[in-house]
Amino acid sequence: MANIQVQNAHDKFFKETFNNPQVTKDFVTYYLPPSIVKQIDVNTLEPQKDSFINKELEEVFSDLLFKVDINHEQGYLYLLFEHKSYQSRDIAVQLLEYMLRIWKRQPLRKGADKLPIILPLVIYHGKQTWHMGQSLGDVINGFDTLTADMTRYVPDFDYLLFDVSTYEDAKIKGVAQLKILFTIWRDLYTKNPADLKTSIYQAAEALNALEEKASGLTYFETLLRYVFSTSEAFTKNDINDIVKTLEQAYPEGSDVMKTIADVLREEGIEQGIEQGIEQGERKGIAETLLTLLNDKLGQLPENTQTQIRQLDEQTLHSIVKSYEQIESKEDLNKYL
Repeated sequence: MANIQVQNAHDKFFKETFNNPQVTKDFVTYYLPPSIVKQIDVNTLEPQKDSFINKELEEVFSDLLFKVDINHEQGYLYLLFEHKSYQSRDIAVQLLEYMLRIWKRQPLRKGADKLPIILPLVIYHGKQTWHMGQSLGDVINGFDTLTADMTRYVPDFDYLLFDVSTYEDAKIKGVAQLKILFTIWRDLYTKNPADLKTSIYQAAEALNALEEKASGLTYFETLLRYVFSTSEAFTKNDINDIVKTLEQAYPEGSDVMKTIADVLREEGIEQGIEQGIEQGERKGIAETLLTLLNDKLGQLPENTQTQIRQLDEQTLHSIVKSYEQIESKEDLNKYL
């Protein structure tokens, strides 16, 4: 999909889910080791606005920080979500960097003389099960051969890992949004298109059963955008089939479905434009772009259409890239 940035879809789906307080409570309750859960007061969970990821890594990771009481002291729960389907060998080093940033940004409470606890968690959903270890020591050369006297002076810590691809249906627990999140993450790379469709339909059914149907629809829209922008399994026919099936099954949400369908159609056209640019098919690109612009801005004057047909490939490419920002004929004229 040309217009939905994949990293933004990942980030939105992840954060929109975990910003629901009940989702985070259930995640801690059902997925953390019981010995750890005993020491966390889930009723004190409070999302923080900070993000600690470098700009160059935003396409790979999303993160969320929660303030929470751990063992009767104020601490933090740090969630790092890995977007891609490959594994990062230096993830423990990145976690250490982010934890240091958290400590530096969070001033010590008045009268306190120690740093708050930070519990690091990594959520991974890939094609292969995680095999990179779960500690900083795992990536330090020769760490496993050091004596106890030496390891006292070498930094090390473990992090909690959630490899979503390993969870069977019976092990996926929690409120609807959390179960849907884990199911879709798991199925995205492990299921064929037919089975992934089934997962989407099951998600729609679960969200439709919620008392707050409006919030369910909003979340489902985020889910669909995420799946369609991320999965390589679906063809355009698959996407059209999914949208039609959902429109028929849930007429109360048909406006949302139609909006998504319209967006997908436009983005499919835009994707074709970009591919055409790469292949040098200038004439076809111009005609497809005209179709898009006429739909969005109303019928363009004949002289404007002639100008667009005569544009070089570089200018056509600029218009495609800026398509979302073009809201009027005046905006379009800046490129002509």
